[in-house]
Amino acid sequence: MIPIQLTFHGAAGTVTGSCYRLDIGDRHVLVDCGMFQGDKTIKQLNYQPWPFDPRRIAAVLVTHAHIDHSGLLPKLVKAGYAGPIYATPGTSDLLQFMLPDSGSIQEMEVERLNRRNQRRGGGIVQPIYTEQDAQDCLRLLAARDFGSWFDVTGGLRARFWNAGHILGAASIELEVETGGARPLRLLFSGDIGPEHKALQQEAMAPSDLDIVVMESTYGGRPRPKLDDSQRRAVLAEEVTAALAAGGNLVIPAFAVERTQELLADLTRLIADGTIKRVPIFVDSPLATRITSVFAKYLHQENGIKAGAARPFDGGNLRFTRTVQESMQIEQVTGGAIIIAASGMCEAGRIRHHLKNNLWRSNATILLIGYQAPGTLGALLEKGERVVRIQGDEVAVRAHIRKLEIYSGHADHDELLDWLTNRLPIHGSLMLTHGEPDAIGALHASIALWRERAPQVIVPKLDETYSLAKAQPRLMKMTQQSRRLDRYAETEAISGHDWHNDYARLMLQVQHQLRTAKSDLDRRRLLKKMQRILGRGAGTD
Repeated sequence: MIPIQLTFHGAAGTVTGSCYRLDIGDRHVLVDCGMFQGDKTIKQLNYQPWPFDPRRIAAVLVTHAHIDHSGLLPKLVKAGYAGPIYATPGTSDLLQFMLPDSGSIQEMEVERLNRRNQRRGGGIVQPIYTEQDAQDCLRLLAARDFGSWFDVTGGLRARFWNAGHILGAASIELEVETGGARPLRLLFSGDIGPEHKALQQEAMAPSDLDIVVMESTYGGRPRPKLDDSQRRAVLAEEVTAALAAGGNLVIPAFAVERTQELLADLTRLIADGTIKRVPIFVDSPLATRITSVFAKYLHQENGIKAGAARPFDGGNLRFTRTVQESMQIEQVTGGAIIIAASGMCEAGRIRHHLKNNLWRSNATILLIGYQAPGTLGALLEKGERVVRIQGDEVAVRAHIRKLEIYSGHADHDELLDWLTNRLPIHGSLMLTHGEPDAIGALHASIALWRERAPQVIVPKLDETYSLAKAQPRLMKMTQQSRRLDRYAETEAISGHDWHNDYARLMLQVQHQLRTAKSDLDRRRLLKKMQRILGRGAGTD
């Protein structure tokens, strides 16, 4: 029998960095190659060396274009990978824009960081990859249609199924020849879309499998089930209230899918007179380019659906492309809708709009969908009254609102429905792409199935499982194969690391110094802190 092993290099106990390595004898294949997002401890993994040799990978299969599933492909190619990158046509088209944009963002952010480091006497940081590295990676893309088997490498074939998540998103079915009577059948769910999504059809996938690797992002979190008209009514209520307050409505939204969903619904609401006709700024060059890709797939089979023939057109829509056009939006202090990336407020032009609007009591910030722990979006959702943006302290006086009706992920009940339709699972179900509480809630519900419940495994980062006879067995890890020590891994998974504590402490110190009654009180506070730090260093 050919030895088969599966290693979880990302999305294990967390929701980003999706990357699974399937070893079939001496052949190695990756499913996804995503970037880690969230707090600084988890993001630092993006800069570390690969835990495998990229030159020995035979092929990569990508579930979809979101950066947490595709964002390290240029790094992989830069390190010597030269094989095919299989994806659906929709995903391939999106990656043509998304990966170069990711490289450009990294170059700009590293340039800004290096300027600060030089002023502080720190070292120079290199970007994970550049825009040119991303362009070089694109030549390896190999598009494959939904529903058709194709050969990946010797003894392995694959088929894409529509996952209903974003344009081109797929679940990936694999059949591995083992030398036995039947092949080993695996399914990687990718990100599973919900029912009644604005632009996507509902998810599909096969049943009667041996191993299922399943996302669990919204485990334990059911959402109201809304049809298209009900969803638009909820959005209209939020928009009307925000505009009535007199300020701007700022919506952090992913450039892919979320922006297009919002535009389709806002265009419809304005056309039928439900909300006022106000300027809608889409301040994201990437979102502008991505919208053209969506228009290409409008009403196609396995493309996107929409309630209007031209959902992305309208005289009040203003797509900005240049920095100058973006800066002009700052002069608008009320009565506009501003949509900008990123959806978790971690990068891009949204941070400038937040700096310009968060301190205004008549402004509204509408969070759409999931906010990963440790991100600025999560801090706003939690109710922080002061945040740091690009090194500046910003008071939060704006109304912070949250809508999950545009989530791209299936909720708890929809995940269970999806899983029910995959039964029987002869081997094991492996829960990934979720925080510990979400995975635990989903696991508990599955356990209630009793006789129908498959064996459930919750992998940790960099763990390897032997898949002999479709019964996964955890292999022993060496210290060298573990990229995070146990304490750092716990911090990273919790979404609250020492960087978050440091930022909060600095804000508290600044507040205490600013509100102290006298300079004498300020000096006493500083000396007290110096004594504490001295004891901690063993010098007092």
